[in-house]
Amino acid sequence: MATVLVTGSNRGIGLEYCKQLKQRGDDVIATCRTSSSELDALGVKVETNVDVSSGESVLNLKQKLEGTNIDVLIQNAGIAEYNSLLGLDPESVIRQFQVNALSPLCFTQAFLGQMRKGSKIALMTSRMGSIDDNTSGGSYGYRMSKVALCMAGKSLSIDLKTNEISVAILHPGLVATRMTGFTSSGISPEESVKGLIARIDSLNLTNSGTFWHANGNILPW
Repeated sequence: MATVLVTGSNRGIGLEYCKQLKQRGDDVIATCRTSSSELDALGVKVETNVDVSSGESVLNLKQKLEGTNIDVLIQNAGIAEYNSLLGLDPESVIRQFQVNALSPLCFTQAFLGQMRKGSKIALMTSRMGSIDDNTSGGSYGYRMSKVALCMAGKSLSIDLKTNEISVAILHPGLVATRMTGFTSSGISPEESVKGLIARIDSLNLTNSGTFWHANGNILPW
């Protein structure tokens, strides 16, 4: 049984992570700003008032979890705000960098002392953070923040190798959640998370730093 900490857990992919991990017997710590009835019903440990973009909030969580070893850290919390070229909103771009890229890095750094040899980190990014895969343009803030998160993940995979901590950089696929407007062309959270957990389970120091699709395909940078 592993102890898994999941950020952004009250809905969507984060909620499904908690559900599937709990069902298979893992000890799940679910963090979020505000819980949901669906999350409360899972029977996992829920830590509310956790804003990943607030240093004070993260340090408060660290204090609450003092002495708890974390085997898997899943950085799922994130936001998506559309920015076209003509409708560019610099404050929105900065906000997405803060939440999607800088916050997961700082959160990881804060909890490194509670991660042992063999621990794993999963960063939830997007293929929209692939420069090579960008054929449609737009979405400036979201794309730029996810590129930055991919780079942070690659650097972490190198810097943490001596600690024997491995890092997965993961794209969930197009998933029908509130963030995507429950798109009819998306896969279910259940299908996505099943694949994501398989990627985390197969993660090791040899393949650390790989940018994966939930279906197992390696994505281009």
